[in-house]
Parts: sequence; C-alpha cells; structure tokens
Amino acid sequence: MRDDTKTETSNVITGEESADVKDNKGMAILAYIIFFIPLIAAKDSEFAMYHANQGLNLFLLGMATWIIGSIVPIIGWLIVLPFGTLFWFILLIIGIINASNGKKKQLPLIGSFKLIN
Repeated sequence: MRDDTKTETSNVITGEESADVKDNKGMAILAYIIFFIPLIAAKDSEFAMYHANQGLNLFLLGMATWIIGSIVPIIGWLIVLPFGTLFWFILLIIGIINASNGKKKQLPLIGSFKLIN
C-alpha cells in the first residue's frame, strides 16, 4: 500500500529550540500585552519581532472593536463589544500560548497582516 500522507510544513520550531527563541520567549509573550516593548528591547530577534507584529495586529483588532462597538448604538453595545472582546481575548490567549511554546504561528484571521518588518 502506498502512503499518501501529506507532510505539513509550518513555522513551528521542533526539537532543540534555537538560541533566539530561548533568549526571547519573555519578549514574545510580552508582545501580546504591550506590543512595542520588543520593538525597543529585542529589535534584533526575529522571534520577538514576529510576535510583536502579531501583538500589533491584536492591538488594532481591539481598537477597531472598541471604536465600532462604541459608535454603533445598541447593536454595538450588545453584540460587537461583548463578542468582539471575547474573540480578542481568545486570540490573546492563543498568541501567548504560541509564544511560550516557542512557535511562530499566525493568529487566526488577523495573523497574516505583516505591519512590522
């Protein structure tokens, strides 16, 4: 029988963690809370900058949710703010888990936007 199993490639670091990942896990986690700190403190780290970009995307999603939810009466207050905030919080947890596990994995829906080089 022939094995037609597809192998999936991703940005997940397997086996031994690279020195960059080991040294900058804390900065990568912090990027989801305050995205600009790694831009200053770990600007030479590809891992920290990747998560700083993901953190910036998450920050912009939160701002858009807050602005739209505040401007649109009733529907914004009852639907956009609660569900948007819940979605934002879930993405925050996913990002922190990925950073703490040493993974460079995009956040669902918003992770593909590259705003930081």
